[in-house]
Amino acid sequence: MRSPSPRLPVLLGVVVVVALAVAAGWLLHFGATGTGTADADAALLTDAVAVRGPRLTTAAVTVTTIGSTAAMAILAVSMCVVSWLRGRRADALFVAAAALGGSALFRLLKSLFDRPRPPVATRLVNETNESLPSGHATMSVVIVGALVVLVWPACGAAARVVLVAAATLWVAAVGATRIYLGVHWFSDVLAGWFVGATWLAVCVVARRSWGSRPGEPAPQDADPITPDDPAVDR
Repeated sequence: MRSPSPRLPVLLGVVVVVALAVAAGWLLHFGATGTGTADADAALLTDAVAVRGPRLTTAAVTVTTIGSTAAMAILAVSMCVVSWLRGRRADALFVAAAALGGSALFRLLKSLFDRPRPPVATRLVNETNESLPSGHATMSVVIVGALVVLVWPACGAAARVVLVAAATLWVAAVGATRIYLGVHWFSDVLAGWFVGATWLAVCVVARRSWGSRPGEPAPQDADPITPDDPAVDR
């Protein structure tokens, strides 16, 4: 039986990128025009305002601050530094590309669509730039997703389930706080998640593709085991 082509994961990754990009494009269009989203956006914002309370607001502000683009930038820099010092320069470049590209992308899209935020009267925090897509949602997916990619090889099956669940819950929580605080419509957040996922997928595919080029070493998922390693049976 012939072994699968080493480029098969890259090709599958390209399919995922295209699917995510199409979904993100549709969500951006719907959010910008209000087609099919206006009622849901208004209803969810109304529901968020209705359930507000002091403790919940404190928790939401805390989560949204930790999940801010500034905090994600600090996390990305930390990941880059640690990867570089450990000799994993490909990982450092991967995180840098993901962070810088993701930040530039969501800012470009905000300027392009120029969607107004929800009414000032509903906001619990101050925001002055455009609404679509949510930068918090975009960068939480990109940076937390990049962290998952880096630690994935070191995790066992059970740990991977916990890792993905924790990352998903965190990204969802950050997005939910943006609606609760009245600074984003739901469609902004949803579009941000898909924009972030699309860019993260592009970076992962590029990383994998570079490693599968003839003459190029594949990205190292873990430190190689040498004959002197005590874990090797003799």
